[in-house]
Amino acid sequence: MDSEGQDPPGASGPPDAGSPAPSGADLRGAPRFALLLRVAKLVVNGRERFCVIRDASATGLKVRLFAPLPHPADLAIEMANGDRHRIECMWNANDHAGLRFVEPIALDRLMDEARGTGRRRHVRLRVTLAGVLTSGKEAVPVSFHDISQQGASFDSDKWLLINELIKIETDVLPPVFAKVRWRNHPRYGVIFEQTFQLEDLARRCADLPAPDSAQPKGKTGGQQGNAT
Repeated sequence: MDSEGQDPPGASGPPDAGSPAPSGADLRGAPRFALLLRVAKLVVNGRERFCVIRDASATGLKVRLFAPLPHPADLAIEMANGDRHRIECMWNANDHAGLRFVEPIALDRLMDEARGTGRRRHVRLRVTLAGVLTSGKEAVPVSFHDISQQGASFDSDKWLLINELIKIETDVLPPVFAKVRWRNHPRYGVIFEQTFQLEDLARRCADLPAPDSAQPKGKTGGQQGNAT
């Protein structure tokens, strides 16, 4: 199993990787856990991407990527529970990368994605993405706030009903049907009728820009919650 700071054969590092890095033996000194298919997200220069953690220790992570990492890059990793950690890329080979934590982390906290709720939360990407929503015979523009394999939230000027079945079309995703789960007009959360495969969604969303920090305006039309 590759260590975070030890370059595997054929690996490439940042252009300024001439400074000495911790040896593989040093990094292997921390306890390590095998974490197959643990979905998280990378924050790359402010933009969010899906990744899969393959193994982790108190010093760093090995992750699967779905798009190349730029060099140099301001990097962080965010877990499903919302915890975010600054990281550095130590090596990059094919679709995997070794990442080192910039500051010490509590490994048990890193693993506790559900924060005691007893269930794992789905990872959602905060993105900027425009689309068209069809409700009945009416089609209106929508602006996405976030998206996951299971659902999304977006802003819409049209009032929608809880459990209403709608169709959403964008330039990035194939047409998808969804049901409204919560509303806080003009923001709505929906559950997709068909779940996206992680790799497909990750590659489609890899280059989407980050959203601005503006909050939705309008009166509350229902209880807001996690759509995904």
